[in-house]
Amino acid sequence: MPQTPPDESAEPQAEAENAKPEPTDDLVTTKHTVTVKRRKLAYTAQTGRVVLRKEVLTDGKFDGHLPKAEVFLTAYTLDGAEPGSRPVTFAFNGGPGASSIWLHLGVLGPRRVVSGDVDSPEPPPYGLADNPDTLLAHSDLVFIDPVSTGYSRAAAGEKPKDYHGFTPDIESIGEVIRLWTSRNGRWLSPKFLAGESYGTLRAAALSAHLQQRHGLYLNGLLLISSVLDLGSVFFSSGNDLPYSLYVPTYAAIAHYHGLHGDRPLEDVLAEAEEFASKDLPWALRRGSRLSPEERADAVRRLAAITGLSESYVDRVNLRIEHIRFFTELLRDRGLTVGRMDGRFTTWEPDGGREHMSDDPAISRIIGAYSAAFNHFVRAELEYENDLPYEILSMAVNQAWSYSDFEGRSVSAVDSLSSAMRANPHLKVHVALGHYDGATPYYAAEHILSQLEIPEELRGNIESAYYPAGHMMYVHEASRVQQGKDLGAFVKSASNR
Repeated sequence: MPQTPPDESAEPQAEAENAKPEPTDDLVTTKHTVTVKRRKLAYTAQTGRVVLRKEVLTDGKFDGHLPKAEVFLTAYTLDGAEPGSRPVTFAFNGGPGASSIWLHLGVLGPRRVVSGDVDSPEPPPYGLADNPDTLLAHSDLVFIDPVSTGYSRAAAGEKPKDYHGFTPDIESIGEVIRLWTSRNGRWLSPKFLAGESYGTLRAAALSAHLQQRHGLYLNGLLLISSVLDLGSVFFSSGNDLPYSLYVPTYAAIAHYHGLHGDRPLEDVLAEAEEFASKDLPWALRRGSRLSPEERADAVRRLAAITGLSESYVDRVNLRIEHIRFFTELLRDRGLTVGRMDGRFTTWEPDGGREHMSDDPAISRIIGAYSAAFNHFVRAELEYENDLPYEILSMAVNQAWSYSDFEGRSVSAVDSLSSAMRANPHLKVHVALGHYDGATPYYAAEHILSQLEIPEELRGNIESAYYPAGHMMYVHEASRVQQGKDLGAFVKSASNR
C-alpha cells in the first residue's frame, strides 16, 4: 500500500501558529492644557511602552535587532514650540526599584497629587490638581520607568535580572533617551536629566555614558536629594564616613522636634557641620587612643547636637547609625521619626525596638500617589494596562547588582567628573532637604567637593536647600520654591 508523503509544510506552519507575537510600542496620545502664571499652555501627552531592542550576534553572525524589554514612559511636549530651541528633560526616580511617579506627580509634571503634608495629611480617597509650577513651562518632559518598575517589564523570554544592575540599568535608560531623542527630532534641543535619590547616581553616570556611547551631550543635570557615592551614606564596618556626614541631618531633625529649644536652625547646623568636619572624624580615628577626658567631651558634644542621651552615644561608641537614630530620638514619647523625611513621626508599638517598624514619611504619602497615578493614567492619559503599576519594588532593590564595583564604593564621581571635563558647558543643579535622612545634605556637599574638575568648572554647580525631606516637594512652600528654582536653572543652562 503506497504511503502518503509527509507534509513538509506542517512543522513550519505549526511553529508559526505557536509563535508569540512580537511586542510593539503601545503609545497613546492625548491633548491637555494647564495654566501657568495666567498663561494657558496647550500640550500633548504620549503614554505607553516602547520596545527596547538589541543587536544580537551568535558565533559572529547577526541574528537581528531583537526585542529585549518594554519600557513605560510618559512624555509631555508643548504644542507649537520650536523643537530646536525647546529644552527636554528626561526624569526618573531611584531606589533602585522606584518608578518615576514621585517626580512625575510630585513636582515636575503638569498634574500633581494632593497628598497633604506632615501637619495636614490628606485622607483617602485623595485627589489630583493642576500644577502651576510645572517644569513644562520651561521644558518638555519625559518620565521613564526602569525595567521592572511602573509598567516596564523584560520582553517575553528575557530575564528581568539582566536589567537589575548598575551598568545594564545605565545602558537601558540611555537607549530609551537615544530612541526618544531620535524619533522626535530633538538632537538639537537643549537636553537635561532629572534624577532623585539613586536616580542622581544614575543621572551622573548617564551623563558620561551618553557622551561616550552616543555623542549625546547634555546641558544640565537636576540632582534632587543627591547621592553620588554610596559609601557616603551606607554604614558598614570600617567605613566611618557616614557617621560624621549624617550628624548635621540628625541635628536638623532634633531641632524640628524641639530638642534645641529656641536656637535658630542655622546656628544648630553651623555647629553640627563644624563638629562633623573636624572634631568627630578625629575622635573616630583616634579610637582607644582618646583620653577619658577627650572621649567624654566628644560624647557630650555629639549628644547635645543630635538630641540623644550621653549614655546612648557612649554605648554606640560615638557611631550613630541612621535607622537607630530615627528609632531612638523620640523613644521617650513612644514615637519614631521618618527616614525619608524626619519631620514625620509615627507610633512605635514596641518601645524596646532597635530598628523602627515603619517609615512614616513613606507610609503617610504612598497611598495618595498610588491612587492618583492609577486614576490619572487611565482616566486622563487614556492608557490601559492590567499589570500592577510597581511604584517601589523592594524585590528589585534587594536583587540589585553592583558587580562593577567589587571591592570599592559604588560611585559616579569619576563619571560626572569626566563628563564635565569633556563638556565644560554641563551645568549641575543640586536640591537638598535639611530633614532628608536617606541622602543627607552634608554628605552630598562632601562628595560634590571631591569631583575632579578644574576650579573654573566649580561655578557650574549650584545648590538649593529646602526645609523638608527627601521628597522636599511634599512640603508646599518647598514645592513652590523648587518649581521656580528648577525652571530658572533650565532656562539659564539651555543656551537658547
